Parts: sequence; C-alpha cells; structure tokens
Amino acid sequence: MSGPYVIRGSVSLPEAELLWRFSRSGGPGGQHVNTTDSQVELRFDLAGTAALPPVWKERALARLAGRLVDGVVSVRASEHRSQWRNREAAAVRLAALLAEATAPPPTPRRPTRTPRAVNERRLREKKRRADTKRGRTGRGWD
Repeated sequence: MSGPYVIRGSVSLPEAELLWRFSRSGGPGGQHVNTTDSQVELRFDLAGTAALPPVWKERALARLAGRLVDGVVSVRASEHRSQWRNREAAAVRLAALLAEATAPPPTPRRPTRTPRAVNERRLREKKRRADTKRGRTGRGWD
C-alpha cells in the first residue's frame, strides 16, 4: 500500500482493521482478464473501531446507517485491471467516505430579510413592465 490513508487531520485508517477480499471482476475482457482476482472489496468495522474519536464515530454511524451491515462498511473497486490499483482505489474511496461522514454539520443558516431597496427596485421594474404591456393593446386607436 502507499501508506496510511488520512481521513482528516491526524486520524487515518488503521491497516490492522482493514479486511480485504478479492474476487474476479465481471465484464468483458480478453485473455488473462477472467482468471485474475482483480476486484477488491474492502471492509471496515466502524462500530468496533477505536481509531476514530467517539464524536466522529457516532456521527459516522448515524450518517452511514443505510450502508452498514452489522456495523461494518464495505467498499468495492473493480475499475482497474490490476489488483494493486483496485486496492488503492478502494482505500481512497473508503477514506473519502469516512471523511465525509465524520465531517461536522454545517452551521445553520441565519435568516435574513430582503433589503427594502431590492424590494422597491423589483416593484418599480414590475410596474414599468406592466405599463409597457398595457401600451401594446389596441384599445384607444379608434
């Protein structure tokens, strides 16, 4: 592997907790393609890990609840022909998924009022447009 995959800050994916599984990729191919186990499935026990801070862990468990199976998140990669590159892709994808899931919630939007000048400008333009359209009628030409 090309080193630790950083989730955010100093927190990274622990190599010891990553479970790798390899299988044959589907799809078209020529010689040698259907005989190598190039598809990679990477599994990470999110519920049982001690590598994430408790707040991040709760946040990730809540956000990834639909993807988890018994507290384990899995990622597959089969877009490359070599197993090594698929391993890299799966690890990067898992790190990005966890980074997004553990990110703090966005700050709530503060409601603001529309400025009076903007509202007046809109009404002036609306009035001008209405006058333009009213002037297109054929009434009064008799």
